[in-house]
Amino acid sequence: MVSPTNRLQTAPEPEIVLGLVGAPGVAFSLAGALADEGLAEELERRLPGAKWRVEVMEGRLVQPPAHDAAIVDAARRQLLDSGWDVVVCLTDLPLHIHRRPVVAHANPVQNVAIVSVPAFGALVARQRVRGTIVRLLERLIGSHERGPDARGVIAPPRRLSIQRVRELGTDTANGAFAFTARVLTGNVVLLGGMVAANQPWRLSLRLSRALTGAVAVGVFGLVYSDVWRLADAFGWQRLVGTALVSVGATAVTLIVGAGLWESTTAPGVRKQVLLFNIATVVTVVIGVTVLYSALYLLALIAAFWFVVPQVFRSAVGHSASLRDYFELAWLTCSLAMIGGALGAALETDDAVREAAYVKRSDPQTEEEDAP
Repeated sequence: MVSPTNRLQTAPEPEIVLGLVGAPGVAFSLAGALADEGLAEELERRLPGAKWRVEVMEGRLVQPPAHDAAIVDAARRQLLDSGWDVVVCLTDLPLHIHRRPVVAHANPVQNVAIVSVPAFGALVARQRVRGTIVRLLERLIGSHERGPDARGVIAPPRRLSIQRVRELGTDTANGAFAFTARVLTGNVVLLGGMVAANQPWRLSLRLSRALTGAVAVGVFGLVYSDVWRLADAFGWQRLVGTALVSVGATAVTLIVGAGLWESTTAPGVRKQVLLFNIATVVTVVIGVTVLYSALYLLALIAAFWFVVPQVFRSAVGHSASLRDYFELAWLTCSLAMIGGALGAALETDDAVREAAYVKRSDPQTEEEDAP
């Protein structure tokens, strides 16, 4: 005869299913990496009493701009549809509370937690994100005692009850909570994370028409002696000004031509849309600057190859120095970028769409739109 104690000891531990939803791009890659690197085992260690299973899904859940409340509602619907017990949404949207960036937000009533990936900055540390998720679930499920004991020591986590997880969906006594960052530094880190998620260096690789126009103008400038004289007469102030004008003209052409600028009349999401636009502008400027740097190296190599010192001396009136070649390559590159701005006007929207923070395609949406 088996005693109740033995039956309790041999009873299998309940299983808690955690849904990890990642927005397309960096957030989804991060969700997959966390699941592969033992998030379930970490939760079993920190929240004993149940087996954890992590299911990863890619999806934006809501169309930006959106409040955290809309994300919570969408995540709750996904939780019910998928049969999960708890859901953590890794979003690429910037969230705020009273101008403070929200790193993470949890709603115990809905069994939903949100982690804003850009709030972790340009270099997202998986360990920090994993630690934040574990802290969220500890608070969400209530695995710790409320306070320290008489010696001032926090009590160890009590064994988790699966019934506790089930009841959280209807327990209105538990209020939502959030982890926030400082106003100034937090917003700077948040913007850096948004720009890094856009991967601006890839933009320069997709600007084929702009590159073609720039190379055509650059070749013309190198063989035209008047450009040599201008480069010799220009001071560094004019060279810098010309470079800024060329980069700015190309960036504006891309933003306006592809319709990357977002506008909204809803007062509740204006700050979020403003961050979208700032991230888009910074992304485009970085991408164009990378293209400018590549063109400068090409122009410098071409200047040393095509500009013969004897011909340069006869056209300018003095021997060509190393500084002359650098200045000629600088002016040629700037003029080439102005020609590249004309080519940028011919770029397809798809070539520059990834530079816009909210216009990137969602695989889920593409499947629904497919015939």
